[in-house]
Amino acid sequence: MTSSASRSSRAIAPLAALGLALMALLVSTGQSLAAVPADYSNVRIGLSSVQGGLNGPVLVTNAGDGSGRLFVVEQRGVIKVFRVGHAATTFLDMRSKVELGSERGLLALAFHPSYERNRKFYVLFTEKGTGDVIVAEYKASASNRNKASSSSFRRLLRIGHRVNANHNGGMLAFGKSNGFLYISIGDGGGGGDTPNNAQSLTSRLGKLLRIDVNGRTGSLPYAIPPNNPYANSKIFKREIWSRGLRNPWRFSFDRLTGDTWIGDVGQGLWEEVDHATLKGTGGRGNNYGWRITEGDACFNPPSGCDKTGLKAPVTVYDHGMGCAIIGGYVYRGPLTLLKGAYLFSDVCSGKIWSIVAAGPTPQNPTEMADTGLGITSFGEGENGTVYVTAQDGHVYRLSAALR
Repeated sequence: MTSSASRSSRAIAPLAALGLALMALLVSTGQSLAAVPADYSNVRIGLSSVQGGLNGPVLVTNAGDGSGRLFVVEQRGVIKVFRVGHAATTFLDMRSKVELGSERGLLALAFHPSYERNRKFYVLFTEKGTGDVIVAEYKASASNRNKASSSSFRRLLRIGHRVNANHNGGMLAFGKSNGFLYISIGDGGGGGDTPNNAQSLTSRLGKLLRIDVNGRTGSLPYAIPPNNPYANSKIFKREIWSRGLRNPWRFSFDRLTGDTWIGDVGQGLWEEVDHATLKGTGGRGNNYGWRITEGDACFNPPSGCDKTGLKAPVTVYDHGMGCAIIGGYVYRGPLTLLKGAYLFSDVCSGKIWSIVAAGPTPQNPTEMADTGLGITSFGEGENGTVYVTAQDGHVYRLSAALR
């Protein structure tokens, strides 16, 4: 995938660096990027391990509490905590609750925006004995910030997922503008979404959900945000924010703009990145197409499908390049060369690609690295530094340099 731009001579490298620096400045000030096209093809990404010896890491994140700690989710049901340069210790062991196997396990972790004050955090996992997807709340210990209180467990949401072990989703993240908790759920698994769950508004499967963990609606242990698209429905699931997703393993919010970015795992041909701007609808009521479309191609029916009202992906790639997309983040950290790049990968290829976050739809991805790793997730540190987790049991920090 390396473009001709990546083979430019060293003589133009300083100009490329200047262009990227100017682009980053304009992004940070909210100015137009029209005059400064991004040229990430002149940038290569490197990886350096900051923690090893982990057991099946599938997520790395931070608590936003100023501590500089990183938290790693192990699929088996354990959360580890560490500071770079120090050994990881166990923050929470919930293996007694977690069903592990295939795509099941402990999959996601998100810290409350007021975590430093209320010590609350949230997990998404598949329940032992049922396979249902559970979203639950815990609290960190009041006496030891590197330990969670296992007795503080409070289940918020149960989503039936008992037929198939795959396509559980699932990611958790708090919206940057409203403090609501967003939850990604797969279509229920199997192949082809034969029940049509992703399109059905009476199912929570194949959706991006949104709830308010700070309130209650009726007997629910959470509140339905009043501007959810079906908040007042007597028929449709009121938690639904967006639909038409197959297996949105990872999504993220741009820490600068608040935009939503979703990496949706495809069926047999196409992987896709979906994007919703906060200045638009924020994704409210969006239909990303599955199972009518896979990527931007018709799936059911295989030709002549009606794409009216569907939100097209910002980029797609075929299975000659990978097999399952790992959605990432728009880079807003300290590395100037990467600012404004939406970074993503694929668990099968180990390659890292970028597109221009402020660019058009559609775009072709630019290859940034061929790591040879089974990358399972991206994550951010408190200052926007981006990390990846990999199947080899390491957390890696990204670096960038001109080619």
